[in-house]
This record gives sequence, C-alpha cells and structure tokens, in this order.
Amino acid sequence: MILSHRIEMRPAREQEQALRRACGVARYAWNWALAEWTAQYKAGGKPNALALKKRWNAEKPEWVYESPKGANQRPFTNLAKAFSAFFSGKARRPRFKKKGVHESFYVENDKFVVADNRVRLPKIGWVKMREPLRFGGKIMGAVVSQDADRWFIAIQVDLGKYENPRVGDALVGVDLGVKDAAVLSTGERIPGPKPLAKSLSLLKRRQRWHSRKARGSQNRRRSAMTLARLHRRIRNKRKDFLHKLTTRLCRENQTVAIEDLNVRGMLKNHKLARSISDIGFGEFRRQLEYKSVIFGAELIVADRFFPSTKLCSVCGRTRDMPLSQRVYRCECGSVLDRDMNAALNLSTLGYRGIDACGEGVRPVVDWRSSQKQELGVAHSCAPER
Repeated sequence: MILSHRIEMRPAREQEQALRRACGVARYAWNWALAEWTAQYKAGGKPNALALKKRWNAEKPEWVYESPKGANQRPFTNLAKAFSAFFSGKARRPRFKKKGVHESFYVENDKFVVADNRVRLPKIGWVKMREPLRFGGKIMGAVVSQDADRWFIAIQVDLGKYENPRVGDALVGVDLGVKDAAVLSTGERIPGPKPLAKSLSLLKRRQRWHSRKARGSQNRRRSAMTLARLHRRIRNKRKDFLHKLTTRLCRENQTVAIEDLNVRGMLKNHKLARSISDIGFGEFRRQLEYKSVIFGAELIVADRFFPSTKLCSVCGRTRDMPLSQRVYRCECGSVLDRDMNAALNLSTLGYRGIDACGEGVRPVVDWRSSQKQELGVAHSCAPER
C-alpha cells in the first residue's frame, strides 16, 4: 500500500523564490504539452506523451535547468493520465493552467533526501519541515505544492502490507444527507461542520472587497492572499471532519455499507449543490475505500438503483418518497425518519452481503416481501487478517 504524508515546509525567502520558479516550469511544460497535443489532434494526428516529451527535451529553454528535473518531466506523464481519464469518461478535458492556481511540481524519489525535520530538494537545498516523516518504507516520490502563503510536500511511501487494529466488529449502514452529514443505522446522527455555509457571509464580503482593488496593485495581491487563506481554512475544516468520521467508521466496524451516489448528477440540482459540496460526498467514499483496507474492514457499496429510501426497513414494501417528504410512513404502521430508514436498509443489505467477498456484482433477492427485486451490490473486500 502506498500512502502519502503531507507536511508543511518552512522555506527561507530565497528557497521560496526557487520553489515558485519550479512551479512556473511545471506550469509552462504542462501548457506547452497541452497546446501541442491539441494541435496534433485537430490536425488528425494521434498525439503521444512520449513523443512530445522527446521533442520537449530537444527544444526546452535554458532557464528550465534552474529547477528540479521532475518539474519539467512529470507534466507529460500527468497529461497522458489526464487524457486517459477524459476519454474513459471519468474526468473532464484537461485545461491550461493559470499562474497562482494549484501550483505544484514533482520530485523523483532518488532526487531528494529526508532527514528528521528537513528535506533536501534538488537545486533548492535543505528545507525545514514542521514534523518528521510519519511512515517508514520505500519512498516513491514527492509533490511540492503551494496553498495560499504556505508550502507543503506530500511524500509517497510504499508501506507494503500496512494494517491497523480495529476496536470493534460491528456492522453499520451509513446514509449521507444534507440536513445531517451522516445518519448511522445505530440511530446516531452526525451533523456536518458546514464550513462553507458558516463562512459564506465573510467570504462574500472579502470577495467584494477584492473585486474593488485595482488590478496589478499591491493591495489587490494582499487581498487575494487573505481570500486564499479563508478558502484554505474552509477546506481544512471539511477535511478534518471527513478524516475523523471515516477513520472512526472503519476502526469501530467490521462492515460498512454505503450507497453508490451519483454525485455529479446531484450537483446539477442548484438548490442542493452547495450543501452537497460542503459535505464532500465523493471524498467521503474515497477515504472509506482505502481506510477499510488499512483497518481490515469490508466496504459494501449498494448499487445506485438500490431503493434504500423507498424500501420499508420493517416490512419490505416500497413506496415513492419525494425529497420534500422527510418521514417514512408505511402501510404496516411503521413511522421512521427518512434517513434513518435508509441507513437501516443499508445495514440489512450488509448483513446479507457479508459472505459474498470477492464477487463484483450479484443479484440480491428482497428478503422481506414476496415480490423479488434485482438489487446490485458492489463489494470492496479487505485482505484477510
């Protein structure tokens, strides 16, 4: 297993300028490669990242050599992966990069050295870190990035077989929502921090102040940095909540059952898009997928068409449930909260899927009504402990 440890760096002023130059080299190489790729594609050719890289090495300007080699070589690999994801429908088309937006560059594993609270980067030298590297294993590479006025290095380490002990062997169904970030089948409701909603008025005010500053002025640059720090604080609050919640679910449970949500389609609802993004549905699932392997838990992802909300968790009947209806009232007399009913259905589905590790998608028969339904279940099984 490869895990990444993101550590804040404390570079000196000259080192910070060198880091900015390296980010500029990476951005220039990416934009050059994307422009050439687009031109060849429009001309009817078949662009190739390796051919573009060879041409770049023969034509690249001299000032590129002032920065680490990975800064001008890695963008070609990243561009090939980006177009592969685009043509497979997993991501949008790659776009040109702008200065000051997601600045970063790559460093190969044999080009830097980590020692205690310091890291030696090529062409830059020893840079202080706020903490030592947390993992011990084979270092695979690193990405240096800028976040507002701070610099970070994300070091990827191959840990081999990496596991942490669990403290419980329960099964839990998790239903994500907008009113509550997560509702567990145990009856617990976990409210979300809603960092964007709580900081929205301040964010609007600072954006308004920033728009009134003269372009190219020092005041506008200071205003942009203040705005970037506010965005970073909002993002960090969301990440902190998601990491604590997903770690707790995988540490305390042997099986976690969730839904396969169509997040991209849900974001098209402009009345709910901001609230959905403020919780981070996609990031929640991504963290569960790799943490379930670390803690030896099983992650069961119900099929996208599994009627967790429409199905009665008591008798098994199904009924229409518009979004405005928050209470599930069944003909059998059961009255349940909408989200709690969905979480209970997911947990019951998890009980039926415990012995199905290794299968991709299998038909599941409705266990409570005489009418049979085909419900898919995707399994992400952890290795045996």
